[in-house]
Amino acid sequence: MQKVALVTGSSSGIGLETSLALARDGFYTYASMRDTSKGQELLDVAKNEGLSIQILCLDVDDEASIVSAIREIEAKSQRIDVLVNNAGYGQFGCVEDVSINEFKRQFGTNFFSIVRIIQEVAPIMRRQDSGIIVNISSVVGRMGLPGSPAYISAKFALEGLSECLRYELGQFGIKTTLIEPGVIKTNFFKSMQIPESNKDPKYKEMTENILSALKMMVDMGTPPSNVAKVIVDAIHDEEILPRYSAGKDAAMFLDAKSTRTDIEFEKFMSRELFPS
Repeated sequence: MQKVALVTGSSSGIGLETSLALARDGFYTYASMRDTSKGQELLDVAKNEGLSIQILCLDVDDEASIVSAIREIEAKSQRIDVLVNNAGYGQFGCVEDVSINEFKRQFGTNFFSIVRIIQEVAPIMRRQDSGIIVNISSVVGRMGLPGSPAYISAKFALEGLSECLRYELGQFGIKTTLIEPGVIKTNFFKSMQIPESNKDPKYKEMTENILSALKMMVDMGTPPSNVAKVIVDAIHDEEILPRYSAGKDAAMFLDAKSTRTDIEFEKFMSRELFPS
């Protein structure tokens, strides 16, 4: 029986490339997205290469949509072997500038939707006695930085959730892992939510400087196809690790954090972010 994969947020970037990579690896891939009209690029490539890809409507912010999509996969394929939780967006702005509702919306999409999807998929994987859950985190899921605390906090939460799942679902033969990309060459930063006002001019200056630096880094960022390769390689590991970094910049920052004390790392990042 052909193995089945579900990827969320597949209309572009990491999700699109991961859907293609999994299909090329032999999976029947459900490439899900909120707006299925954005799936034409994916369908064109799938048709040209003869890949088993089905576009699926799944809005991660709509519980009914999540349940409906998973039920559709279950009815058609009777299994889900790999789940890649990729859908999400970025919220920029310092803590004082981001409203509580914006914080909640960020967590709703980037964290609670993943919990809900796993709650629907885990019973299917338990019946199979197998399955792999891949949660797309970020290098900032392990280090706090200024300018996007809502996004970073949600990624920190996802890291903790994934570690819990390795114990809870591991006993049923289900493996969980995290992918931690650095700056990726996608439209991610163009779609970031940015507060209209700043409580203090210093916040405004800080967020503008960091956002400008990040946008410049995108030009030299890691292609999303590289992240997709990390994902496919990870799911074929004999012993799937708790986390994998993706991109040279991610590896550099994680190495810098692991080899320094917390204070040393703060000073290191301050020099990187705010060069005098």
